Amino acid sequence: MAVKHEQENGLLLDDDGRTRRTGTLWSCIAHIITAVIGSGVLSLAWSVAQLGWIAGPIAMLCFAIVTYVSVVLLSGCYRCPDPVTGTRNYSYMDAVRVNLGKTQTCLCGMFQYLYMYGIGIAYVITTSTCMSAIRRSNCYHEKGHAAPCEHKDIPNMLMFGAVQIVASQIPDFHSIKWLSVIAAIMSFAYSFTGFGLGFAEVIGNGMIKGSIAGVPASTRTKKLWLAFQALGDIAYSYPYALVLLEIQDTLKSPPPENKTMKKASMIAMILTTFFYLCCGCFGYAAFGNNTPGNLLTGFGFYEPYWLIDFANACVVLHLVGGYQLFSQPVFEFVERWFSEKFPSNGFVNKFYKFKLPLLHCFHINLFRICFRTAYVVSTTAIAAVFPYFNQVLGLLGALNFWPLAIYFPVEMYFVQNKIEAWTRKWILLRTFSLVCLLVSIVGLIGSIEGIITAKFG
Repeated sequence: MAVKHEQENGLLLDDDGRTRRTGTLWSCIAHIITAVIGSGVLSLAWSVAQLGWIAGPIAMLCFAIVTYVSVVLLSGCYRCPDPVTGTRNYSYMDAVRVNLGKTQTCLCGMFQYLYMYGIGIAYVITTSTCMSAIRRSNCYHEKGHAAPCEHKDIPNMLMFGAVQIVASQIPDFHSIKWLSVIAAIMSFAYSFTGFGLGFAEVIGNGMIKGSIAGVPASTRTKKLWLAFQALGDIAYSYPYALVLLEIQDTLKSPPPENKTMKKASMIAMILTTFFYLCCGCFGYAAFGNNTPGNLLTGFGFYEPYWLIDFANACVVLHLVGGYQLFSQPVFEFVERWFSEKFPSNGFVNKFYKFKLPLLHCFHINLFRICFRTAYVVSTTAIAAVFPYFNQVLGLLGALNFWPLAIYFPVEMYFVQNKIEAWTRKWILLRTFSLVCLLVSIVGLIGSIEGIITAKFG
């Protein structure tokens, strides 16, 4: 599409009237890697340990391939009806609404916002365990590895919740760009630290631990549940369908945005998969059957304690920003719905000016304060009741994987490309979707079983 060179306030505009897009292949790769690599990388060593030396790496490779297929299908939906010259869809739900209609959009929204809410719960759990790990690491360093250094997670959850209640009053998504940059830097810092510690442990051991079958379990059924849960954890670590179209919307054209996205995704998936294999496999090679659920908090590593403290602090800083990145779209959706539903209600729509000394004037809305506070309190309360890192990540991965990364992209591809039923392409994609659905179901079952077992014994 040719760019119209009109100007507004000195800015070049694209053909849709928005500020001219300047994204390139390399900026797209950076966005994708930042979106994919997160706290899920810390559970990959445990996942490989449950699946073993053959099934574990193969599972990660399969999820990488499936994610790329999903990208190929979804990237063509950025423009409709033609993937090169059609009208832009700025978000995932825009694409679903244009291609699949209102009912499917409501279903998509339910899965999307449920997943974002679940991410908030997972981040509360992860942050509290990392804060506890910092205190335990210092305790072990001072008193020895056998010292009783256990710390409760609940106070840390309450502290994180209090911070998020304040941070949640940030008006909208566009006001937290600086928070996103910090979060991205932190995610790379702790991910590379986890990989480096695992690599150093393998060198120090002088051997590669682990087995083809993975960690033994008391019964075959228990082994099956753990393998299913591991698949859910891996599923959590890969897909980025929720933000793919937003990333694609940053790309300049020509070349066509979908071609740039496919190329960037291929490069990003290769780099990410290599990094994931290194983290997961070196972690398992270092600890074998004793591989912890979280490389940085399970205390496979005790020294250097300052590096472990630094990595866990990076996780905490990342998740402070990450919580807002996933919560702000929910806030915006709910507040917009109430505003449209009750346009004359002062509690919902009226803003009050509030001035603090030496600071800018704040605009306070009572509904925003009440709703966002209740939202943070609810995620904190659920995390306190179910504080199980691997199980919760597996549950979220299984819930998100099939509907958002597979089902909707496949259905939109059928509509946009007018694929008729029972043709070869239709059968292949239906089979692909069905297999991914089965993987999601077993991952969901394994994670739910893991939560029940951890909660009730």
